[in-house]
Amino acid sequence: MIPGVCIVTKSNEKLTIIIAGLIIGVISTVLVLLGNPKNMGFCIACFIRDTAGALKLHGAKGVMYLRPEIIGIILGSFLLSFGKKEFSPRGGSSPMTRLVLGFFAMVGCLMFLGCPFRMILRIAGGDLNAILGLVGFAAGIGCGILYLKRGYSLKRTYRLPVSEGSALPVIAVALLIILIAIPSLLNFSELIEDAKGPGLMHAAIWVSLLAGLIVGGLAQHTRLCMVGGIRDAILFKEFKLLLGFVAILISALIMNLILSAATSGTYFTLAFEGQPVAHMDGLWNALGMLLVGFACVLLGGCPLRQLVLAGEGNTDSALTVVGLLLGAAFAHNFGLASSADGPTGNGKIAVIIGIVVVIIIGEFNIARNKQATK
Repeated sequence: MIPGVCIVTKSNEKLTIIIAGLIIGVISTVLVLLGNPKNMGFCIACFIRDTAGALKLHGAKGVMYLRPEIIGIILGSFLLSFGKKEFSPRGGSSPMTRLVLGFFAMVGCLMFLGCPFRMILRIAGGDLNAILGLVGFAAGIGCGILYLKRGYSLKRTYRLPVSEGSALPVIAVALLIILIAIPSLLNFSELIEDAKGPGLMHAAIWVSLLAGLIVGGLAQHTRLCMVGGIRDAILFKEFKLLLGFVAILISALIMNLILSAATSGTYFTLAFEGQPVAHMDGLWNALGMLLVGFACVLLGGCPLRQLVLAGEGNTDSALTVVGLLLGAAFAHNFGLASSADGPTGNGKIAVIIGIVVVIIIGEFNIARNKQATK
């Protein structure tokens, strides 16, 4: 490629990612204004957890709502990738390993009470606990990078029939139809007596769906990924993807400050204490996100990226999403998930087990790859 053209192309890519990040940050804050929980305009882990509750996979009364944002992200990615002729059904790359890594990534998210996306939104809302999560997240990515340098890699993917790659988008459409037409099949926190929690707080269905479609399309077009951004910055000194999340942070922060001034609300509170759907145990905030960062590097992307890849036809990412869903159900059925009161004893044990399992997966993978090259 001609050097000048290469520079212009990279510059345009960075600008596109920054603009996408600014838009996503604004959307995330507007969703809070319209009903979503504070500092949770978007949270892939939290919304998958709520969806698991709506599908009756767990019994936690306060976190049951089939989130249209998740449906929208999958369909937004699917529609844009199909329109750009980038829809590519493929799979077979260590699917069960991905499911297990997805499961434990969710365990880490629910220890921290948020995914990497929400971590940024929590910081934009003034939640200082999330900064400790960010430290742990970066450390987990660093651990994953050490394994990449030692030769960790999952198996190659194979082309699959369109029916395979379309399975998750079709399921997403089916869930949307159920949510709109036959909601009696689902559980809803707001219909349960004495229920309290984020499951009762949500924007209108069509607003949430539209937000998800936009975010899914933008994330598909820009390849936005928090894990990939930090990984590329450390490995290759390439900050392109990371700029997208910096843009989300900046736009969400500005919007929170504007909304706080305009509505006399508490959209921004710089503190450790009193933050919405958060706890102040710094060690376990950090360790939970360490597990998330570590697992997601070995997966090749954060929960948002997994949803987007699943929308593009990647069945391995779809199975990772299933792992996230099962992890959320298991965490709430067995008392692993944290609350505003702090982490549980079971949750602490689960995070340590998760870190050990991810290490074992990494070591076995490297040993297998070395054996294969002999």
